[in-house]
Amino acid sequence: MNPSVNKKFYTYPIPAANALKKIRKHILLAARECDLDVEETLKWGEPSYVCKEGSTIRFDWKAKSPAQYVVYFNCQTSLVETFRELYRDEFTFEGNRAMVFQFGKEVNWQAFRHCVSLSLRYHKIKHLPLLGA
Repeated sequence: MNPSVNKKFYTYPIPAANALKKIRKHILLAARECDLDVEETLKWGEPSYVCKEGSTIRFDWKAKSPAQYVVYFNCQTSLVETFRELYRDEFTFEGNRAMVFQFGKEVNWQAFRHCVSLSLRYHKIKHLPLLGA
């Protein structure tokens, strides 16, 4: 774990930190399943995951919306539009940039990892209908 990201987790309330650590775990699992090298860093003060083949993924929890946490994707891509088409009933979306999660609600981790894998491979698959899903 990147030391600056590790420090960031200590700034969150415990429930948020635990939820975000699960997000992190599944991002790294998706990268491993796709055999991709991912760099963990902070962008805009938020844990971020970058790989050469893909589009950056960020996540955060904010005190102004304490019952939720959010995973951000590049709004200049077709990622969230594709996720919405594939998983309309599984996730809540914010515009064309984010998935919004509520504390206490179960997450379909397999579907989440699929979305993450599309993001991590975005530059290779962006020309395909539904990103090749």
